[in-house]
Amino acid sequence: MAVPKEQYVVDSTGRKKAVVLSLNRYEQLISDLHDLAVVAERREETSISLEEVKQRLVRDGLL
Repeated sequence: MAVPKEQYVVDSTGRKKAVVLSLNRYEQLISDLHDLAVVAERREETSISLEEVKQRLVRDGLL
């Protein structure tokens, strides 16, 4: 199934004023925006090693 391209709403002079997206494309953009917001919020956190992640998962019974 082909994904329809976006369509533009233009004013009387032909200037783009709005866009119509497929629901799937809109949801992808919202998801990307959310991911970027999470990255920005967590930018200052200290990182931990992969080994530490594994140890925490084992400790919490998730691995």
